[in-house]
Amino acid sequence: MMVDSATQELINNLGRRNIDALYCNKAEEAVGKILNLIPADASVGISGSKTLAELKLIERLKARGNKVFDQYKPGIDKEESARLRQQGVSADYYLTSANAVSKDGELVFLSAFGHRSAGIANAKHLIVVCGINKITADINTALTRAREYAAPLNCKRLSWHSACLAKGVCRREVCLSPEYKRMCCQVLIIEAEANPGRVNFILVKESLGL
Repeated sequence: MMVDSATQELINNLGRRNIDALYCNKAEEAVGKILNLIPADASVGISGSKTLAELKLIERLKARGNKVFDQYKPGIDKEESARLRQQGVSADYYLTSANAVSKDGELVFLSAFGHRSAGIANAKHLIVVCGINKITADINTALTRAREYAAPLNCKRLSWHSACLAKGVCRREVCLSPEYKRMCCQVLIIEAEANPGRVNFILVKESLGL
């Protein structure tokens, strides 16, 4: 597969950070690679993600027989959703998308309740799938993208009254309870990985998610 120089540089930078990177031209190709990475008998935890929803990965995993700790399953109450989030953190695999990735290979994630941060940081096996729309020039622009692009859109999607909602400008100094319901309570940056093979990053040459 032909890869342009900028993409190859990102893949190389991820590799230097002990993150295994796979490149896909199409979303369906990425789904296939993820299904190959996750054994059919493995349990899977998930984070809230427009990318995962667009790829219909949860449905594909469930249909194949994987035990998916799906906190968004229709008909469950808040207590059951919280229980599934907690169980998902300890699953065999944790599946998510980044809010942004720098060209140097740093991955940025926002979390409101902490389960996403815990799953990403501690999962036995972490798979991050990401469209090229989330690549930024450096860590500062990655953080800006997460805070001032992804966060306001997610707040609008979930009807959260955060301080960034109106103008898309991060106002974290005032985005506090009880006036606001904040999306980016936790900010996690993966700068490198200590355990070889723990983190797989799937980069898709398409625009995916927020």
